Amino acid sequence: MTRNRILKIFRKFHKWPGILITLFVVLFSASGIFMNHRSLISSVDISRSFLPYEYSYQNWNKAAVKSACLIGNDSTLVYGNIGVWLSTDQFKTFQDWNAGFPKGIDNRKISKILKTPDGKLFAGTYFGLYEYSAADRQWKKILLPVSEERITDLIVKKTELIVQTRSFLMKSSDGKSFQPISLPAPLDYEGKASLFKTLWLLHSGELWGFAGKLAVDLFGLTLLVISFTGLMHFLFPGWLKRRKAKQKNNSALVAARNTNLRWHNRLGWIFIPFLIFVTVTGMFLRPPLLIAIANSMVSPIPGTVLSSPNPWYDKLRRVLYDEQQHIFLFSTNDGIYFTDENFQEPMRRLPGEPPVSVMGCNVLEKKGESSYLVGSFNGLFIWNPLSGQVFDYLSGKPYQAPQVAGPPISKDMIDGWFANSSGKEFYFDYNQGVLPIRHNEQFGEMSAEIIQKSPISLWNLSLEVHTGRIFEPLLGMFYILYVPLAGICILVVLISGFFIWWMGYRKNKSTAKLNSAK
Repeated sequence: MTRNRILKIFRKFHKWPGILITLFVVLFSASGIFMNHRSLISSVDISRSFLPYEYSYQNWNKAAVKSACLIGNDSTLVYGNIGVWLSTDQFKTFQDWNAGFPKGIDNRKISKILKTPDGKLFAGTYFGLYEYSAADRQWKKILLPVSEERITDLIVKKTELIVQTRSFLMKSSDGKSFQPISLPAPLDYEGKASLFKTLWLLHSGELWGFAGKLAVDLFGLTLLVISFTGLMHFLFPGWLKRRKAKQKNNSALVAARNTNLRWHNRLGWIFIPFLIFVTVTGMFLRPPLLIAIANSMVSPIPGTVLSSPNPWYDKLRRVLYDEQQHIFLFSTNDGIYFTDENFQEPMRRLPGEPPVSVMGCNVLEKKGESSYLVGSFNGLFIWNPLSGQVFDYLSGKPYQAPQVAGPPISKDMIDGWFANSSGKEFYFDYNQGVLPIRHNEQFGEMSAEIIQKSPISLWNLSLEVHTGRIFEPLLGMFYILYVPLAGICILVVLISGFFIWWMGYRKNKSTAKLNSAK
């Protein structure tokens, strides 16, 4: 096959897939940059009315509410991704209790609200810990002695407030000053990290901290410029032809075309290894390629955030203190562990634990003398570690592990649970919303005020776009192929473009220099 024939094939693979993928490259790049700076864009919201129907709230679904906190005989705070709302009439009406939180729905996403024995109210959010001031009637932020402030759980041990983030545990006797607790490493700890987490942090650049995220932002911007200059190069011949037909001077347009192509080629060959790297790592973060790495562990890259001496870096999800057993239970992304109440013994796994989704544990509560309620997107289970028994809490039937691994979620996608003042239980399903457990009492409806004050954050919208979930209403379950197929298309465009430059423009440039030297 001749060189010109090969170049012609490469140009076809570069041109048409490149035009096809341009819009999606814009979506990938812009959403990725936004996701890298969540705190900076936390005040920016988008009305759900602009989005497909599937993004509207119905019956408290979509993690609108995670649980409720009884603060009086007839007063309950419901909380979750819609913030905090007070009900004094058995959930028939609700009052806005979000005063004090910064602007933006992202700043009032609540993981836990806790009332201490002395009557204080605390709220754990994505961006820190808050205490409610009855005098000022608003939430006030509390400074914590750790760099990461994403609160995952709050509990009380006797008179101490225990605060957990994704990486740290702290305690306080007065709710004002906090002391970090050094958590023991697991008994089987080898210092390794999951390959999925490693690729996730490589893809975002977070593996090297803020500087790494800025570097990946630069790659995203570069991909945007390459896409736009490529599209302009496709449009220039038509413009030149129309200008020629009108017999006007084309010199300025020709110069612009040459400059455009020069920058397209230059940015392409300089950044191509980085752009391929970001594309490939992103493809492995979604099915089906995700399946190949889901259970793989690797040694952390030295000098990165994953090589932290903290064995629980970004792993803590829920915590529970069992007063009868005098132990702490921790739900982590590696499983459920326990240690003694003084944190002297190594963390150990409990036998026969129920299935917990890779998205994390959303419910961890004591139920009875030696049983625990565990809920996640894999379902809601009652678990007795002493007997090793696990029951589906909703059906009451013993849990049977599937013979063949299926989807990472079940039909019951548990987002939260709570029991009202009379002991009647409800659970929150991500898709179906609030549902009763073994009774017929109904929960109140979401008011127009709550829906109007609960938009989607720019960060969450960016996540939906970046993962392709925004296209689920159009594609159905085939949306999971959006990322790998788009990734393959981007790789084809990048690699073919590099060889066009290497075999064509670069060779012609070398020939021109040789001729001028003669």
